[in-house]
This record gives sequence, C-alpha cells and structure tokens, in this order.
Amino acid sequence: AGEEMQLRVFWTLRAGRTAAAAAGGFALGAAGFVYQTVFRNPLASPDVIGVSSGASAGAAAGILFLSGAGAVTAASFAGAAAALGLSLALAALDRSGRQGTVVLAGIAVHALAQTALMWLKLTADPERELASIEYWIMGSLADVTSRAAAGPLALGAVCVGALFLLHRQTVLLSAEEGEARMLGVPVGQMRLAVLLAATLAVACVVSLTGLVSFVGLLAPHAARLLTRRSGPGVLLLSGLAGGVLLTGADILARSAAAAELPVSIFTSLLGAPFLVWLAVRGRGAA
Repeated sequence: AGEEMQLRVFWTLRAGRTAAAAAGGFALGAAGFVYQTVFRNPLASPDVIGVSSGASAGAAAGILFLSGAGAVTAASFAGAAAALGLSLALAALDRSGRQGTVVLAGIAVHALAQTALMWLKLTADPERELASIEYWIMGSLADVTSRAAAGPLALGAVCVGALFLLHRQTVLLSAEEGEARMLGVPVGQMRLAVLLAATLAVACVVSLTGLVSFVGLLAPHAARLLTRRSGPGVLLLSGLAGGVLLTGADILARSAAAAELPVSIFTSLLGAPFLVWLAVRGRGAA
C-alpha cells in the first residue's frame, strides 16, 4: 500500500511537473528559434520582444476575471498576441529596416505589459489573489500537476508540431523578402502563421508555469553552438536545450533552499549576462 501511494504521488505531482518543465522548456526554445530566425536578430526572444510579458498580463487578467484553466490559457494567448502585434506595429514605423528595431519596440511593449500587471495587482484581493499572482509572475512549477498540465501541453505540442512542419519556410524567411518570394514563399502569410504558432506555444507555457525568463533567448544560441547546420536539427536542438534549461532550473528551485524558489531566479542568472554579452558583441560588430 505504501509503494502504491508513493507511485500515485509521483505520477500525480512529480511526473506532471517534470513533464511540464521539459515540454514547456522545449516550446520556449523552439519559439525562441522562430523569433530569432524570422526577425533576423539574435536578441529576439519571447522575453525581449514583450510576448512573455503580454502573456503574463493576459493570464493574470484571466486569473482575476475568468474561471477555468482553459480561460486562463486563452487570456494568456490574447495578451501574447496583442503584445506581438503591438511590437510589429511599432517596428513597422521605422522604415530603415534596422534589425534592432523590433527589440526596441519589444522593450516598450514589455513596459506597457508591466504597467498592466501593476494595475491588475492593485485590483486583486490582497488575501486571496495578490500573493498567488506575485509568485506566479516570478515563474514556478510548484502547483503543476498532470491534470493541470495536460491541456496546455497538448495545445503547445500542436503548435510546436506546426513549427516543425513549417521549418523550411521559416528558414527562408530569414533571407531578404524579395529572395524569399522568388523561392515561392508567401512571405506575409507565412510570417504571420509561424509567429502566431510560436506565440500560442509561449502562451500555453506561461499560462501553466508563469513568467519564465530567458529560456527562449538562451536555447537557440546553445543549439547553434552544438551544430553549424541550418536544417530542422537546429530547431530540434533549440527545443531540447530549452527543456534541459527549464528542467535544470526547476530542480535547483526545489533543492537550492529550504523553501522553494522561483525558477526565473536561475534562468535569469544565466540569461541576463548573456543578453548583455550579445548586445555588446553586436555593437562591437557594428
């Protein structure tokens, strides 16, 4: 009976949490690869262009005003899509075509999303809702179970599958627009399709784990260090690297202190210095 209870606890708590960390990290890594490829910018990631913050604001609104895990996922996607659309609209105002424009637009969108989050926290019940939203925003898999993870992970898997199916077209989008059109790629429709699939994948993860920083930035660069090819292997390695990063961060979050820590503490310890290094290297190259 004791062993049966231990197995039940493992499959209910540990297995669901580990699967969520691995699959969520995979989705973030794959989405990061898509953003960096489509925008032709090594700094582009769900965090930097404001998508993760928009998803967080949407999910927080879902927690406060809606009911049900599906509603939170939908609200998270709405926030992420709005953030992506606003970043693209702001970047389109700059006709120079500079690669850094979308990053600057994303920083502005991130600030707007943080403002929305602050307003939502002010409206939250301090005793029942505020503490959970605060901890959720920092990123945690503490409350993830197999049942809670099933829906978002299944939807996220569909989105990641779509990214693999559209991988060839995604890589062609990294070329000049005229060249991509000559190769038969419907640039506008394809860019919208892959960005929406990547954004929905990010929203699924954020609705489940909260805001996890820098996995989508780090994973594609780690993949490129492991292989020089530009085939589907880079997308796969980006996902695998993201899964390893988030799973490792979750293990540290559980074991580094007596009380469980947010996973973003550990991903940010890696990601923030790396982001600075990328920015400095890019300025030096320019």
